[in-house]
Amino acid sequence: MMPSKRILLWTLALVATLLMGPRMQTIVAAQDATSKTEEIEWTWEVRPAHADPKLPNVLLLGDSITRNYFPEVQRQLVGVANVYLMASSTSVGDPRLARQIEEFSSAEGVKFSVVHFNNGMHGWTYSEKEYRDAFPAFLSEIHAVAPKAALIWASTTPVKKETEPGPTNARVDARNAIAESLVRPAGIAIDDQHGLMTQHEDLYQDSVHFSEQGAVLQGKQAAQAIRAILPHSQQ
Repeated sequence: MMPSKRILLWTLALVATLLMGPRMQTIVAAQDATSKTEEIEWTWEVRPAHADPKLPNVLLLGDSITRNYFPEVQRQLVGVANVYLMASSTSVGDPRLARQIEEFSSAEGVKFSVVHFNNGMHGWTYSEKEYRDAFPAFLSEIHAVAPKAALIWASTTPVKKETEPGPTNARVDARNAIAESLVRPAGIAIDDQHGLMTQHEDLYQDSVHFSEQGAVLQGKQAAQAIRAILPHSQQ
């Protein structure tokens, strides 16, 4: 390629990047990241059997921890909101996550008034720096699919048995600190699931998940956080 043509292409690429705006630049950067898959990959989506069009829609976005307490959130919010779930093993840092969120939103075709989210129990092959660098794109994608929704970030719960490279409680704490440093200045509400479950170390079902009794406690707290913010999200 002639030098003049190469310079022209670089210039056009730079101009295009500047014109994309901050959100698109963040998403493009995230998509350039490497997808580090796990041995078992999964997604789990649940929608109300009979959504009431008169009620607001709430989305729980998370992983298997969220999936475990989702049924209790549904029970707590009967007659209050239609509750949806998108849970995935795809972690913050993985470029597939934004696409999965977008595809889920497109398939459901509803407007969410509240998004309660956490995605912290996967992706341990990503460093904390990669987690921090990718978190803004995660937030941008949530805002993109639910632009008028009130957001609630749930802290990642502690683990009973640590494994390398993770999860370990030191890395859980580090990622919670990273996420909180980004969501708190943005005015995003916080559901401290970590603080809750540090008080119930007797309720583990396995090394990371909690028993049915523990999931009920988690679901009740999540539902309380959602109830507290729902009136403020309605226009």
